[in-house]
Amino acid sequence: MMKVRFGIVGTNWITERFIQAAMETDQFVLAAVYSRTEEKGSEFASKYDPRPAVFTDLSEMASSEVIDAVYIASPNSFHAEQAILCMKHGKHVLCEKPLASNTAEVKRMIDAARENDVLLMEALKSTLMPNFKAVKDNLYKLGRIRRYFAGYCQYSSRYDAYKQGTVLNAFNPAFSNGSLMDLGVYCIYPMVALFGKPEEVKAEGILLSSGVDGEGSMVIRYPKMDAVIMHSKISDSYLPAEIQGENGTMIIDKINQPYDVKIHYRDGTIEDITQTQSNESMYYEVKEFIELLETGKRDSAVNSLETSLIAAQIAEESRRQIGLRFPADSKDRT
Repeated sequence: MMKVRFGIVGTNWITERFIQAAMETDQFVLAAVYSRTEEKGSEFASKYDPRPAVFTDLSEMASSEVIDAVYIASPNSFHAEQAILCMKHGKHVLCEKPLASNTAEVKRMIDAARENDVLLMEALKSTLMPNFKAVKDNLYKLGRIRRYFAGYCQYSSRYDAYKQGTVLNAFNPAFSNGSLMDLGVYCIYPMVALFGKPEEVKAEGILLSSGVDGEGSMVIRYPKMDAVIMHSKISDSYLPAEIQGENGTMIIDKINQPYDVKIHYRDGTIEDITQTQSNESMYYEVKEFIELLETGKRDSAVNSLETSLIAAQIAEESRRQIGLRFPADSKDRT
């Protein structure tokens, strides 16, 4: 049984949740932590036994022999640069969503993965959870699909500080953040995983004074069906996701973390297709990543590089239409 030694980039709450979930598989080994400061890195590493090595130079960690793969959970604007550095040193990369700031960066990351024969996968957890597989496996029961609807609207715990004049990372365009990149991707990615590349995207959004979007919506056209997406960091929504077909409608409790899935048929009957999920939600992305490495594969059939690229293209087109640009969009990427 293969053991994979991971280096962690980022010492925030999401990395702690990731490690907790990853440790549910005995194939995951926490081998190293990267932090900009020795103090913060050591504080983070001290929580775990055995204690992982601490690096304050990412190049040193990437070139070290103590790790096989890297999990990147730094701010969005750093994903591409850090992932490419690690891949050039032959390390496999599991990178938090969104994979990068824009399409050009995603393409560079994909090129680096192929050139260095390493695995690159976007850590979009929902599409690898058991209930997303239930959605995909039972989609045919709906007949001809006519509409996909998904929303992720969650009032940010950092928005109150923003309204008082403190711009934290979540609302800072320098880190390629905002509603679309932080929450909207959870609606876009499953859509692409199920239906592929759309024909047209129409987007609206509200830009905040800091330069990021607070909320937005999209109407997306596919052949003979459409998709409606809404996302927000400045308001809440309690609506489930739906996939509407001519024979029935599939209702998914949360598109970002599906736990309950039912089909409501036109004759009034309801079929519960919910699958039991015994592990933490992030466990399944680690399981997929390690299984790919065990079999020598360099692309996931679910969280594929093509899906990540199409999702990035949709997000970029949406940003273009609402006038949202990040500093990363202006960088020299040659």
